[in-house]
Parts: sequence; C-alpha cells; structure tokens
Amino acid sequence: MKIFITYGTGPYLQKLIDEHPSERLLLLHKDDDQFALVHETDGDTIFKEGHAYEVLDASGDLADSGFAVLNNISVTDEGRPLFEQRFSQRARLIENEAGFSAIRVLRPLQNDTYIIFTGWKDESSFSDWQSSKAYNEAHKKRGTSEGVDQQPSIFSRPSYVTSYHVVK
Repeated sequence: MKIFITYGTGPYLQKLIDEHPSERLLLLHKDDDQFALVHETDGDTIFKEGHAYEVLDASGDLADSGFAVLNNISVTDEGRPLFEQRFSQRARLIENEAGFSAIRVLRPLQNDTYIIFTGWKDESSFSDWQSSKAYNEAHKKRGTSEGVDQQPSIFSRPSYVTSYHVVK
C-alpha cells in the first residue's frame, strides 16, 4: 500500500475529491488555511504533484473526520535500516487508546522524511494519549542510550510535528 500527499487550496483539493469518488482520499485542514490531501491506494495516485510514501506499518482505518498528527522525521540514507528496525518493534500500545483511529508508518519514496501518521477522534484524544501511561511506555527508551533519538547520526535535521483537522 502507498500513501500520497499533496497540498493546495481547499476548493482545489475538494474538486479532486469530487472528481474521484471511488478513491480513498482524506482532506486535512490546518487552522491557518493550509490544506493537504491524502490518497491511500494500492495503485497509482491521481495527483500530478505530491509526496509518495510506502506504508511500512498500518493499523486502523483513516477516518473521514477527526484529528490527524504527522510526525515528520528526516533520516539519513545510512540511518534508514536502524530507524525502520526500531519502528518495526514499536510497542503497539497506541492502538488501545481511547479515540485512536489509525496509524501509518510511512517510508518516503522521493525524499528523506519519514512520516508517522496517526488519526484520532478529536484533538483531546491525541492530548490524552500524550499524557498516558501507554505513551510513556511506548517512548520509554527516549533519552536513553537505547533510544533512537540518541542516534544523532541517523537524522538529517530535527523532526517536527504537523497537525490537521480532518474535513468531511
């Protein structure tokens, strides 16, 4: 499975959705009028421009409403095997959290930035996850010699998080 992400104005991206009703498309909106369109498919994308990702791990269904969080992590070519190996051994505790709808671990096909995409019922469900025991357990190696965050040579630059509201 692959995921493709493109960016544009709300009306333009909505037009793409309307023109392709049989495709799995998810419209995302940031508070500052930035929009993204996610296309999840086993085939080719409908996008002319955009970012392509291979899905390394998936759980749950991308919901047509709610809140989406994208953790963007730039990884060097040399660091990819270690990064992917660490994520293949993730604790899988997030799936049991209230308000959780989906996770996709995305390998970039055209750049160096992996995305950990999580979907939630709402923003407060994501916040609750961040303050949960399960979150602490899933991230217990962070800051230790075993933590992937302590392997600076595998990262191209600092990671960053983007969050969106899912538009129906």
